[in-house]
Amino acid sequence: MDTATHFVMGVGLAGLAYTDPAVAGDPKLAAVVLLATVVGSQAPDFDTLLRLKNNAAYIRNHRGLSHSIPFWLIWILSITGLICLIFRDVPPGHVALWVTIAVCLHVFTDLFNTYGTQAFRPFTNKWISWNIIHIFDPFIFGTHVAAIMLWITGLISPAPLFITLYVMIGVYYIWRTWSHFRIKNAVRDMDNERQQGDTYYIIPTVSWKRWHVVKAHQDGSYDIGGLNGKHLFWTKHAVPSTHPAAEASKSYRDVQAFRYFSSFAVAEVEELEWGYIVRWADVRYRHRKQYPFVAVVAMDKQFGLINSYIGWLSHEKMQKRLSLHTN
Repeated sequence: MDTATHFVMGVGLAGLAYTDPAVAGDPKLAAVVLLATVVGSQAPDFDTLLRLKNNAAYIRNHRGLSHSIPFWLIWILSITGLICLIFRDVPPGHVALWVTIAVCLHVFTDLFNTYGTQAFRPFTNKWISWNIIHIFDPFIFGTHVAAIMLWITGLISPAPLFITLYVMIGVYYIWRTWSHFRIKNAVRDMDNERQQGDTYYIIPTVSWKRWHVVKAHQDGSYDIGGLNGKHLFWTKHAVPSTHPAAEASKSYRDVQAFRYFSSFAVAEVEELEWGYIVRWADVRYRHRKQYPFVAVVAMDKQFGLINSYIGWLSHEKMQKRLSLHTN
C-alpha cells in the first residue's frame, strides 16, 4: 500500500488496541501504543532511504529484505525495545503485541498489490504480487479516515468502531480476492484471440470496474489491454527487442536493477546518429498510453554508456532528465 494508507492503518490499529483492557484503562499506554502502531506500520518501508544512494538501489531493494521474515523480527524487537527504553513504565508485552500486528499487517497488505514484496525471504527471493488491491485503494483509505474522525470526535467508542472497521476490511479483501479470481477466468473465456500457453495477469486500478490486462505469450511478447465492465480490449502488442543494443544494455546498473525487480520487462531500441536509446518498460504499468516505470540507457555506437535512469517518469520528463535530444 502507499505511505498514507499505511499511516491511517497504523492509527486504526491504535483504535483497535482499545479491545485490550490494559490499553483501554491506561491513557499513557494507549498513547504509547498509538506511537508503536504508527511506527510499526511504516517500518518495513524505511528502505525508502535507499533513494539517497541512487534509484537503482531503491528499485532493486524496496520491499525486498526490509519485508522479509528475518526483518519482521528485527522491526518488532527494535521498535519495541526503543519505545520501552523511552517509556520505561509501560508493559513491554502489550507494546510488542501491537507492533507485531502493525508490522505483519503492513507486509501482508503489500502482498495484494502489483508492486510486490520479497516477503518470504530467505525461503525464496521471488517477488510476490497477487495483483488484487491497487496500491492506493479509496475504500480502504476512506473507511479508515472516516473511522478515525468518528473516534476523534468521540461519537463512537474506539473498540466497537474499529472492530467493525476491520471486519469490513476483512470482508472487502475476501470479496476483492474472489473478484480477481472470477474476472481472471472470465477474461480468458472472453478473449477470442487466445492461444495455447497464454497467461493472463489482471492488474487492479482505483476503480472496481476497470482492470488492466496483460497477456503473456510463450514467445516472450505481451498483449496489453484492459477490462472495463464486461468490455475486454487490447491496445498494444509488445515484442522484446533483439537488437544488440538491448543485449548490451543489460550490463548496466539501472537495467540490471530493473530486470531484477520486474519479470515483465520489455526493451525497445531507438537508433540515432550518435548511438542508441534503449527503453526498458514494465508492461504491467500503463498510464495514458505510456509506461511510467522504466529504465532508460543512452549508449554510443560502441555501446558505451552515455547516461541512464531508472524510476517513474513520463516520456517528456525522461528526455529532460537524461538531457537527450532525439530530434
